[in-house]
Amino acid sequence: MKALLLREIKSFFGSPTAYLVIAIFLIINGLFLWVFEGDYNILNSGFADMTPFFTLAPWIFIFLIPAVTMRSFSDERKQGTLELLLTKPLSVWQIANGKVIGAFLLIIIAIIPTFTYVAVISNLGMPEGNIDMGSTIGSYFGLLFLIGAYTAIGIFTSALTDNQIVAFILAVFLCFFFYFGFEGFSSLIPSFSSLISVLGMQNHFKSMSRGVIDTRDILYFISLMVAFLSFTVYQLKSFKL
Repeated sequence: MKALLLREIKSFFGSPTAYLVIAIFLIINGLFLWVFEGDYNILNSGFADMTPFFTLAPWIFIFLIPAVTMRSFSDERKQGTLELLLTKPLSVWQIANGKVIGAFLLIIIAIIPTFTYVAVISNLGMPEGNIDMGSTIGSYFGLLFLIGAYTAIGIFTSALTDNQIVAFILAVFLCFFFYFGFEGFSSLIPSFSSLISVLGMQNHFKSMSRGVIDTRDILYFISLMVAFLSFTVYQLKSFKL
């Protein structure tokens, strides 16, 4: 699996994909957080915290991560190299995991520069250093799980079709549905709002953002990732047959 993982990373950085993803993510965040007037502008919020970033990032990733993952298996199917990949001495699980981890690492590289936001906001605090690090660390931790879930969904939709655009649209829809869909439905059915909202990623991400790492939130994201990885493996096995 290590060879497949290295191949995926080389594939990303051997094309403009990786550089575009990192640049687009940082530019969009930078503009909304520091330049554009609005609710996400940190300088105008009056609070020394990273809440605007962690509110904005999941929405940007809903589009950015599917753009990264859409070619993972779709491109292999279109070029006819998926059959060759499936004949290698790797299990289907290892192939799916290699694709997921490769895309996951690329997104992690994209968020590393945002650590500078923490340093800047800490210096701007009154007094200096007045920033809730517990909430910030919890939010980054939650963001990692959110990225993992989005990536697993994107890899799954990529395995469904040889059309990258179709894979992208399906991934965006599923990521949006699992992040906001349940939250939206919960507002329509107030009597069951707590039961419905707990099924969505937003509820668990917000829980982690408070700085309290609950095993229920971790198990939720792990279960979601394993479920979509299982769907991907099933799809690949059916293609192999």
